[in-house]
Amino acid sequence: MTLPDGVERRSIDRRSAVLATRGDPIGDEGTDGPWREWDPNRSKLGAMIEQGMDTGLAGGDTVLYLGAAAGTTASHVADFAGPTYAVEFAARPMRDLLDVAESRDRLFPLLKDARKPETYGHVVEPVDCLVQDVATRGQARVANVNERFLTADGRLLLSVKARSEDATRDPAAVFEDVLETLRTTYEVLETSSLEPFHQDHLGVVARPLK
Repeated sequence: MTLPDGVERRSIDRRSAVLATRGDPIGDEGTDGPWREWDPNRSKLGAMIEQGMDTGLAGGDTVLYLGAAAGTTASHVADFAGPTYAVEFAARPMRDLLDVAESRDRLFPLLKDARKPETYGHVVEPVDCLVQDVATRGQARVANVNERFLTADGRLLLSVKARSEDATRDPAAVFEDVLETLRTTYEVLETSSLEPFHQDHLGVVARPLK
């Protein structure tokens, strides 16, 4: 499996070959010198990489991150990528995200609703990668309306949460519906369950049809 430039496997806390990026640790993350652990149990994108998915992420890529929450995964991305625009809707995690961004000049927090890209379209430049991890209904619609920011050869890295779409339905059926909606705007390149790291989650790699 080829890791993005700036992501390595390091021996941390007596564990060998864990994902790591070079940057300031957050909370109780394990470290190896300047390297901080990237825990796939806390990160859907980290789980996608651990599952061997071809994310297409490269060092220096410009990234739009939807659903940044407190900023743990977004901070890992900003550690090795280029400008990383981190959109979060809730005020409480945004405070943590702002703290995380203080030591990262490539991480730009935006207190916005990912369902309304017109509210931050004047700030976000064209991006190489759209990372989405939002806990809401209509996850495919969110990805579709934010496709406008992707370059023609850019990639969508989507984590679909079945229980956020419909907690009463079989996750496999939910995933099929999400993929059907997604295919109106994207070509789906790869999918993978994110278990055992995250239950009832599907990782999706796609590229815009434009």
